[in-house]
Amino acid sequence: MQVSLLNIRKDFPILARTVRDGKPLVYLDNAATTQKPNYVVDAISNYYKGYNANIHRAVYALAEEATEKYESVRDRIARFLNIQDRRQVIFVRGTTEGINLVAYAWGRPNIAKGDTIVTTEYEHHSNIVPWQLLCKEKGATLKYIPIDDQGRLILDKLDDYIAEGNVKMVTFSLMSNVLGTITDAPAIMSKCKEAGIHTLVDAAQAVPHMRVDVSSLGCDFFTFSGHKMMGPTGVGVLYASHNMLEKMSPFHGGGDMIREVHKQESTWNDLPYKFEAGTPNIADVIGLGAAVDYLEGIGMDNVRMHEMELTSYALNRMRKIPGITIYGPTDIKERGGVISFNFADVHPHDVAHIMDEEGVAIRSGHHCAQVLMEELDVAATSRASFYIYNTTDEIDVLIDALQKVARVFKLE
Repeated sequence: MQVSLLNIRKDFPILARTVRDGKPLVYLDNAATTQKPNYVVDAISNYYKGYNANIHRAVYALAEEATEKYESVRDRIARFLNIQDRRQVIFVRGTTEGINLVAYAWGRPNIAKGDTIVTTEYEHHSNIVPWQLLCKEKGATLKYIPIDDQGRLILDKLDDYIAEGNVKMVTFSLMSNVLGTITDAPAIMSKCKEAGIHTLVDAAQAVPHMRVDVSSLGCDFFTFSGHKMMGPTGVGVLYASHNMLEKMSPFHGGGDMIREVHKQESTWNDLPYKFEAGTPNIADVIGLGAAVDYLEGIGMDNVRMHEMELTSYALNRMRKIPGITIYGPTDIKERGGVISFNFADVHPHDVAHIMDEEGVAIRSGHHCAQVLMEELDVAATSRASFYIYNTTDEIDVLIDALQKVARVFKLE
């Protein structure tokens, strides 16, 4: 399918609604979740209305159609991310489950007392807490790559950790959900490959916004969520190298992930089904496939270019507002469409409340990144995040609302 940037907003009915006494909705919380186009909603609805059946287990027409539609998404994901083998595409509930699966199924057999796992200071809690739990269980240590004053990783510290000789896993976000920092993944991968260290990439913020080539990246594990890329909630993907998947034990046990079950032991199904126990989230996998189709119709290079233009425009205007502190890289090429900021001593929740009065939906809080908040020496920030359906006119509304905050709190 082909999607015109000029006509894209009409594909999202929610963008036409009003809030707060008739204010047009300006939705700028896309790093949390994105809105869904009719194309995705219709794909989910069509499954329930036209061929609702369980998959893989029956030979009647509806089941065969549902199975074909479901499995075709695996192929489309593989093509979208340049994954060489469709069996390496595992459907999960989202990035959080993908990381937990790796921490459990790979981590428990491979991490031992005295080992080190390395992550970064700008990680989402979902890429910290599972590793904390694993380290506590195994007597391992979790260490962090620090950031500089631009919100970029200080990779010399990774060299120091590697030199200690006990790093078994390096896990990092491809793009920060708070700072918008785009991680120098090739540099990290090069260091880890040379040292024989395994890697996991949290791509929840990257896959929806830029072209990603998993084969070129060369990581052992890679995971992302559907709802941040115009797909439904409760569905995502975990990629892993074939060798890793073959060696790992199942994460969940139940139907469809087995080959044979006997009273005291069982054998496992082939990949990828070994890691997809029970009736899967069929409708939402189909919805995820529709989201991939929609993004391919736009073109990921076009998505990235549009967001860079919006972010640059927003940053240039925001910097002129008195009392505002903006976090993250100043070079637009080093950041995604995310702007986190604070207003003097005004609490981010108060900022978000005033923005909401003007119809502008932004996020306020710690953004599931409290380790980063500690490093920034703040309790919380406000965050505006953009996507393909946002416009410069909406940025102007954002700026007007921010200027209202400055007036209310006498920051001018």
